[in-house]
Amino acid sequence: MGATTAEIDTTGLRAALGARSIVLVGLMGAGKTSIGRRLAQRLGLPFIDADQEIEKAHVMSIPEIFEKHGEAYFRAGEVRVVARILKDGPQVLATGGGAFMNPETRANIRALGISLWLKADLDVLMRRVRRRSDRPLLKQADPEAVLRRLMEERYPVYAEADLAIVSREASHEEIVDEAVNVLVDHLLAPKELNQP
Repeated sequence: MGATTAEIDTTGLRAALGARSIVLVGLMGAGKTSIGRRLAQRLGLPFIDADQEIEKAHVMSIPEIFEKHGEAYFRAGEVRVVARILKDGPQVLATGGGAFMNPETRANIRALGISLWLKADLDVLMRRVRRRSDRPLLKQADPEAVLRRLMEERYPVYAEADLAIVSREASHEEIVDEAVNVLVDHLLAPKELNQP
C-alpha cells in the first residue's frame, strides 16, 4: 500500500526544512505549546518550549524570574536561549509571547527557521489565559486591557513572520492541519519562474 498524501507532505516538508526550525510566535494563549507539540508529533520532529528551557537554565519558574530579576533580565536570557535552541534544528520551537519582539531574535529566527504566527482574537485569548494564573504580565487589575495593549504593540511585529494561521476555537487537529498546509505551500509549492 502506498504512502498517504499526508505522509508524502510531511516527508517532503522535513526534507525541505533541512536544518531549520519551525518557530511558533504569538501572544500568550495563542496555543503555541499545545499546537507546537502536536505539529512536532505530526512531522516527526522534536518539540522544544523556550519558556521551559529558560526555567531549566535558571532553576526557577518564569514568574519567579520576573519577580526576582525583572523583565529586562528575563528578556536578555530569552534572547540567548532562543539563539542556542535554533542551532539544534530541525525542530518545532514554541517561543514566549515577547521573544519575537526582540530584533536579534527575529534575525536569528529568519536565519535558522521558518516563523509561524498563531494569530488569535482578544476574546479567544482571554478565555484561554483565564485558565492559568502563571502569566506575570497579566497580574494586573485589568488583564484584558493588558492583552489589548500587547496586541496593539505586538501584532504589527508578529505580522513580519513568514507565515500565519488563525488560532481559534477549533480542534487541535484542524489547526495542525492548517499549519502543515501553509508550511507545505511555503516550502514545497513550485516557485513561479521569472524568466525574461
